[in-house]
Amino acid sequence: MSEPETVEATAPDTDVPTTSDAVDAPLLEVDGLRKEFGGVTAVDGASFRVAPGSFTGLIGPNGAGKSTTFNCITGIHEPTAGTVRFDGQDVTGLAPFTLAKEGLVRTFQIARELSEMTVLENVMLAPPGQRGESAIQSVLPGLREEVQAAERDVVEDAWETLDFFEIDHLAHEDAGSLSGGQRKLLEMARVLSTDPEMVLLDEPLAGVNPTLEEKLLDRIDELRRDGLTFLLVEHDMDVIMNHCEHIIVMHQGQVLAEGDAETIQSDERVLEAYLGGDV
Repeated sequence: MSEPETVEATAPDTDVPTTSDAVDAPLLEVDGLRKEFGGVTAVDGASFRVAPGSFTGLIGPNGAGKSTTFNCITGIHEPTAGTVRFDGQDVTGLAPFTLAKEGLVRTFQIARELSEMTVLENVMLAPPGQRGESAIQSVLPGLREEVQAAERDVVEDAWETLDFFEIDHLAHEDAGSLSGGQRKLLEMARVLSTDPEMVLLDEPLAGVNPTLEEKLLDRIDELRRDGLTFLLVEHDMDVIMNHCEHIIVMHQGQVLAEGDAETIQSDERVLEAYLGGDV
């Protein structure tokens, strides 16, 4: 593996929790997480914490266990061992839709839009608690009006979300016709429509051109300043070092190191892990 590019870290210019906050008051707490697939151990006792309102990076060489860790946290895989706590509650092994109701959602490296529905319809599907259609509405006018008012709110919120990500001009386009970068923006719009507390981002910038990358990072930074918490898996070290105030490094299924950008870049174990040396 070639030597990773050296990146000069710049401290984020917003008020963010410190590393000690991540230990003392975590929103997400992963303890002793382990996942085995047959005779292969993909995650081997990983433990870390994420502070509320933070932008935390999760990095490591290919095969370090990052994606499997994400899948265990978000209910895609059931852990073999260990616990996941979110907002003080044990959520280990809960289904993704249950976690979403609790405020913990994720994106995927390959966006999973509903391709035959419009961009607007994709976002309108996301908000929780929608009542939908029922026969009883036809005989209870008051209930029908209440549902119609709620639907108008969903439409209005969807337009505001599309405007926030600057894809409102694509509202009536089929989602399947969007470019890769536009699909990433749509996925973020759908996530935001669920009113989450924390978002796990799985390589959100993969395949995104520089213009859309800057737009997406600006929106993430703005949401974080408003209190949303992010955990990011990303291979772009420029992004990690310049946007994440806390970084977790995984290697061979375990947490190898944690700290700010300067600490991580000067950690010899991290360099050895990326260069293929002994750790």
